[in-house]
Amino acid sequence: MEAASTSPQARLELRAASRSEQDTIQARGMTAYLAEGVGTFLLVFFICAVISAGTGGALQLDIAGLGMLHALTLGVLVYALAASSGAHFNPAITTAMLAIRQIRPRDAAAYIAFQLAGGILAGFLVLLLFHHAGASVNYGATAINPTVVANGSAWLGLIDEAIGAFILMWAVMAVAVNPRGERHFNGLVIGGALGLAVMVFGPATGAGLNPARWLGPALASGTYSDFWIYLVGPVAGALLAALGYRALVLSR
Repeated sequence: MEAASTSPQARLELRAASRSEQDTIQARGMTAYLAEGVGTFLLVFFICAVISAGTGGALQLDIAGLGMLHALTLGVLVYALAASSGAHFNPAITTAMLAIRQIRPRDAAAYIAFQLAGGILAGFLVLLLFHHAGASVNYGATAINPTVVANGSAWLGLIDEAIGAFILMWAVMAVAVNPRGERHFNGLVIGGALGLAVMVFGPATGAGLNPARWLGPALASGTYSDFWIYLVGPVAGALLAALGYRALVLSR
């Protein structure tokens, strides 16, 4: 009888604790949503624009230069917009942040909508500005390279995308989520993680690592081959990194 009489009180306490935890998550507004859209737009645009313009012979980038381009672009955007939105610029990052309760579900949904819209706008602007030069590279669209990935395997490509997103999210956790993280180096660490992943996985899958990065040029070029690996891989890798880092580092 005693257990039965106290169980409603216990349930009330659990609900109160849950509400208290939700209250500690920072609420986001339209300013943050717009920052995510603008940041994703600029990230996708500059990456795909350089890839498209480079085919005309005006600019030649090897894989190291392409990795540096990604690192610099993301680093600048993190420093510029992190104070407004947290600088996700990637639906996979936002999904992982939602999983570890760093963002509210409503805000996460708005972030992802604005990120995808930014990626789409970037893809079509690249199409408009570099219509002829970018056609041969599908305006920066990602694709599996069968000369690098054995037999052009989509499953191996999925692993590539997941590992690349994992190292990116791991960097985010280390400097942006960890309360002891060196936030002054956010842009350098997070941008550097993306650049490293691009140098390794760019020749294999194009190193999308970001559903919004895949979507924009895919719509602009009309190429959707193996589309699912660019959606599932980044989300799976980011989730694994967020949950793993929380278990290995934050919980201790």
